[in-house]
Parts: sequence; structure tokens; C-alpha cells
Amino acid sequence: MSGEPDDRPLRVGIIAPAWVAVPPPQYGGTEFVIDRLARGLQERGHTVELFATGDSTCPVRRSWLYPVALGTTGDPAAEFAHVQRAYEVLVGVDLIHDHTVTGPAWASTWQPDLPVVTTNHGPFTPEMIAHFGAFAGRVPIIAISEAQRRSAPGLPVAAIIHHGVDVADFELGDGEGGYLLFLGRMSPEKGVHRAITVARAAGKPLIIAAKMWEPDEFRYFAEQVEPQLGADIVYVGQVGERRRAELLAGAVALLNPIRWPEPFGLVMIEALACGTPVLAFAEGAAPEIVEHGRTGFICADEADMTRRVPEAARLRRADCRLSVEARFSTERFVERHIEFYRHLLHSHRARSR
Repeated sequence: MSGEPDDRPLRVGIIAPAWVAVPPPQYGGTEFVIDRLARGLQERGHTVELFATGDSTCPVRRSWLYPVALGTTGDPAAEFAHVQRAYEVLVGVDLIHDHTVTGPAWASTWQPDLPVVTTNHGPFTPEMIAHFGAFAGRVPIIAISEAQRRSAPGLPVAAIIHHGVDVADFELGDGEGGYLLFLGRMSPEKGVHRAITVARAAGKPLIIAAKMWEPDEFRYFAEQVEPQLGADIVYVGQVGERRRAELLAGAVALLNPIRWPEPFGLVMIEALACGTPVLAFAEGAAPEIVEHGRTGFICADEADMTRRVPEAARLRRADCRLSVEARFSTERFVERHIEFYRHLLHSHRARSR
């Protein structure tokens, strides 16, 4: 992606999904990323128009169709009306960055002469590969990790841009809480039950802070998690941004025993920003994020993860934070997007000529 001479400020339209407000009031990785991108672009002098839901508070120019976020259990068909309105509203911009699933497939119908790029925030399942493949020639696709890109070898991916966080938003902790932490979603693939097994085997208390909104999440909690709660295994519910940072700073280590190809894993870089080592399995993007033996460990199984707990406690927490500053900062994340946008506009103008 070579830069082009035109370095004027950009006018960028961003379309967020309709399910969660931007930024998310509690849980919402995609919406957190969109918020950081929109703020970062504006802070660098670019004009941002965000189409989200009316309860969004991201401090950029905003418009919406739905006054309140529809929630993760909302009707998928509702997204069509949301994105159609977005493409009607976002006029006069240089390009549109569409973060929805539905929108990119219709972009050439609604805005035939406007450059559009999309980011896939979820896994490339066979169904999603077919979906993205239908418009990949018209709408460039950004992947969020090498692992995600490798999962769709036949799909043309225009760029890989890792997520980023503002390290200044996270206090460097010393793990003085003495506990292990699970932070994420209440689901089998996220591995709350595996985290419990590891913590008990390691003789460490475990705090579980997890989103639980959907029927499957409640069912999993009732069947596999709740019966194991006790003085050493505590569920504190879903936590906001400030409390999440406090829990991370006080933890000996973050347990991330996922068993699914997670495209990125924002919680891992949040933990590292607090100086908290991460113990994870070699699933999805975890090996791209965790530097084995320096900022945590990529473990073979639960027994290996248990053995690594004392080792994680001896890692230099300052190294964890430095890793985020060097590899996963918001500044790097935003600059990579600006570079890609300019490349896209340059290519679009060349084709038009």
C-alpha cells in the first residue's frame, strides 16, 4: 500500500452494526473498535460521519435510523433497513467504511460511484466466505488477523489490520489481587468451565466477568458454570470499561482458554496493556498476540495452562505493556486505516481516469 501525494484531510463515512451502541456501554468488541477508529480519525484532522444507533455517544457527527440499539438478539432482517438508510445519508464523503454484514453486498447498488471498504469482525465460516466472495471484487475486505485471513485462503483480502487500544486508558497493575481472571462471553467456546478447572488445579481464586444476554449463554451458565461457583470461583456479571481495567490490573494472569478460531481477541491486548500476562490456547489470533514466554504462554491444554500459572506470575509486566505500545496501539491501528483509505482512493481515481 504505497501512499499517494494527496495528503488532504479525508471525509470518511463509517457504518456500524445496529446491534450495540458506539461505544458499547458494556460488552461489544466491534463497537469499541469502531469508536476508537472514528475518534482517532477525527483527532488527526479528518472528517468522520458515523451511522450507528441513536443511543451512541461517540463524539463525531452521527446519524441513525434506530434510536436505540437493537441488541444481539435482534432480528437480522432489521440490518437491511439500517444499512440502506446509511447509504442514503452518507453523501459527500470520500469513502465509506462499512462494518456491517449486509451493507457491502448492496453498496454498488446504493452508491455505485463511491469507494467502499469493509472489515469482517467475525470468523470466515463457509457461509461467510461465500457471502464475502460475492462482492470481494467490488468491495475490498480488511481482515483483523493473519489467522482470520488464513481461514479463507481463496478469498481476496486487501489488508490485515490488527485492533488497537489506548495504553493510557489502562493502568499498569502489579497483580496484587492474587486472582486469575476470565473476561469475555458466557459460552462454551470461550471456555469459562475450562478456566474454572485451571484455576482450581493451580490453587488460585478465579474472578469471572462475563456478558450473559442470550438464551444459550444463560443455559450454559446454569448447566456448567453456576454449580461450580464458590468462595474461590466468583462470578461478578458483566462489567463496564473502568471496572474491567481494574480487574485486569489486579489479576495474576488472564485465562483465555478458547476453543474456536477467534479472529482477534481484544481482551488479550487489554490485559497486556495492564501488564497482565495472558494464558491461551493456540486458537485463532492468540499466537499473533501473545509472545510465548514474554507476555504470556500459548498452552497445549488445560494441564499445560495450569503448569504455566506460576511462570506467568514471574513474567515482567512492563514487557506486556511495551508489547501493546509497539504492536497494538490505537495510533498504529488508525494510521494503518488512513494509509489504506488513501490507497483505495488512489486506485479508485486511477480506474475512473
